[in-house]
Amino acid sequence: MGLHYIFQVPSAEEIKELFPMSEELTKIKEERDKEIAKVFTGESDKFLAIIGPCSADNEEAVVDYTTRLSKVQEKIKDKIIIIPRIYTNKPRTNGSGYKGMLHQPNPEEKPNFIEGLKAIRKMHIDSIRESGLTAADEMLYSDNWNYMSDILSYVAVGARSVENQSHRLTASGIDVPVGMKNPTSGDYTVMMNSCIAGQSKHTFMTAGWEVKSDGNPLTHCILRGSLNRYGVSSPNYHYEDLIRLHEAYEKFPNLKNPAVIVDANHNNSGKKWDQQPRIVKEILHSMRHSEDVNKLVKGVMIESYIEDGNQPVGGGCYGQSITDPCLGWDKSERLLLEMAELL
Repeated sequence: MGLHYIFQVPSAEEIKELFPMSEELTKIKEERDKEIAKVFTGESDKFLAIIGPCSADNEEAVVDYTTRLSKVQEKIKDKIIIIPRIYTNKPRTNGSGYKGMLHQPNPEEKPNFIEGLKAIRKMHIDSIRESGLTAADEMLYSDNWNYMSDILSYVAVGARSVENQSHRLTASGIDVPVGMKNPTSGDYTVMMNSCIAGQSKHTFMTAGWEVKSDGNPLTHCILRGSLNRYGVSSPNYHYEDLIRLHEAYEKFPNLKNPAVIVDANHNNSGKKWDQQPRIVKEILHSMRHSEDVNKLVKGVMIESYIEDGNQPVGGGCYGQSITDPCLGWDKSERLLLEMAELL
């Protein structure tokens, strides 16, 4: 038999009972959710900065990082809402390598999903308690949402998951913004169809239940660049790309709340992490140049951590990525302050 059952994973209810959200933290989330939703509906003209490590691999460093973000948030709160990236699931192109804290709460030890579920809930909750900022995470597995539904203020569906039926249907039952990335091919139509699915009502099966969803009107696009047929990065953050997306939305008039978050890393930067500030500033320039683009672009994604670059697992550098390279703290803080000045 090729599939070996190791341990039965506790239910979402059991894990939530072990690591509950307090009344105080629940109130913080409710207020943040309302504020973030208003950006997507157009009721607020604030800009979103979804910023943080490529992969959240160490609670101490992550909470240190989000606490630093909270101090910057206070300075720029009139213009920017910071949503920390606390990504606990890491998709891998060929399936190998560190897959995130859900898989390995300790990157140097073997996978343990039970301890991983406990570790990611604890980290998210501790981060909210210390920083007052509710976070974004990636939905690598569609069942993840059940374990994190009372914690997250933003969910991203990755380029390799965006065509998956289970992810699309789960998104339709989520009550916070869900970003659908363009696939690695760059095909806008795939991304738009995912948004339609996410905004529609469905009946489907999840976690052993038949469920109905109401549709999520805050499902939207994320542009993250693509790969051409030769495997070379092809960016889609330029003015022409944003205009093209605006025109694509016009072909789908039933989609509510047209919106895009632009990812400044991945194939948009060719994984050249130090190019992210330049890319963000170009996006802001494009917004000033066109009212259509200005209405469409709701924020940016930035991969950032305490130290520049990356290191191998076990490298020993506190606050440095063990997956894709990230922008260090000093550059990240400067970029957030510059963004507020440019908006």
